[in-house]
Amino acid sequence: MFPHHREREQPIFSTRAHVFQIDPATKRNWIPASKHAVSVSFFYDCGRNVYRIISVGGTKAIINCIVTPSMTFTKTSQKFGQWADSRANTVYGLGFATEQQLHQFADKFKEVKDAARLAREKSQDKELANTALSIAAPQSPPVVCVNGPEDKLFRSQSADITLSSEKERIKKMLSEGSICEMNLEAELFTLQDSNSKLVAALHEANANVEQWKRQLHAYQDETERLREQVADLEAHGGHGPSDRLKDELTQSLEELEALLKAKDEEIHILQSKRAEHHDIERERDQAIHRLREVEMRNSELERRIQNTEQNLNNSMEDRDRLDTELQRSIEILDIKIFDLNDLRQSLVKLVDK
Repeated sequence: MFPHHREREQPIFSTRAHVFQIDPATKRNWIPASKHAVSVSFFYDCGRNVYRIISVGGTKAIINCIVTPSMTFTKTSQKFGQWADSRANTVYGLGFATEQQLHQFADKFKEVKDAARLAREKSQDKELANTALSIAAPQSPPVVCVNGPEDKLFRSQSADITLSSEKERIKKMLSEGSICEMNLEAELFTLQDSNSKLVAALHEANANVEQWKRQLHAYQDETERLREQVADLEAHGGHGPSDRLKDELTQSLEELEALLKAKDEEIHILQSKRAEHHDIERERDQAIHRLREVEMRNSELERRIQNTEQNLNNSMEDRDRLDTELQRSIEILDIKIFDLNDLRQSLVKLVDK
C-alpha cells in the first residue's frame, strides 16, 4: 500500500526532526518513535486529492497521516510541537534542532491544512452537482392520464430528497462534533503533559522545602547559641577582644536572619506554585468533562443517522413498490386502449355495411 501511493504522490516540503508518539496507556508520556532525527515530509496524493505527512524510520513508516481541515499543530515549546490524528487514535510530537525549523514546519502545516480544506470543499461541490443532475434527470418516461400511482411516485421522490438533505445535515453536525472532540483531546493531552511536568517540579520542590526546613532549624539553633554567647559576654561586661567577638557574633546573627528571610520567601513561592498546580488539575477535570459530553452528543448523532438511513431505505422500498404498481397499471391501460381500438374498428366496419 505504501509504495503504491508513493508512485502517484508529489513531495511538497521536507525537514528533519525527532519523532514521538503519545503513550496509549497513560496518554501523558511521550514514546520515541525514532532513535535519531529522521526526515518528515509533506506529500500530495494527486490520485485521491489528499495531503499526507510521511516519515520513514528504517524499513517502516513511523508517520503516515492524512492531513484534514480539523487538525491543529500546537507549539508546546520553542523546539517542540504536536498534533492529534483521530484516524490513528494517537498524538504525534516532533522535536526540532532549532526554533526556525519548528516555525517553518508550523507554517507549512497551516498551508497544507488550508489546501486540504479547499480540496474537500471542491469535492463536496462536485458531489452536490452530480446529485442535483441525478435528481433533475427523468427516472422514467412521463405518463399521461394516470393520476393515483403517479402522484404517489412524485411524493416518494420528494420524501427521498428531504431525507437525503436531513442525512447530509446530520452528517455535518456529526463532523463538527468530531472536530470539537479532537480539539478537546489535543487540549487534554497538553494539560496532562503540563500536569506531569508540574507534578515532578512539585515533588522536587517539596524535597527542597524539607531540606530548607532542616537547614532553618539548624540556623535557628545556631542563632540561639550565638545570642546566648552575646548575652553572656554582655553580662560579664568584657572589653577589648570580647567587644570584637561581640561585633563578629552580631554580624553573623544578621547574616543568618537575612538568610532565614530569603528561605521564607522561597517557601512562599513554592506554596504559590502548588496552588497553580491545583488550578491546572481543575482545568484538566473540566476538559475531561467536556470531552465526555461531546462523546455523548456524537453517540446521539450517530443514532439519529441510523434512524434516518433506515427511514431512507424504507422510502426507497416504497418507491420501488410504487414503480412496480405504476408499470402494471400502464400495461393494463395499454391493453384497454388496444381493446377499444379493436372495438372502434369493428364498429366502423358495421357502419360501412
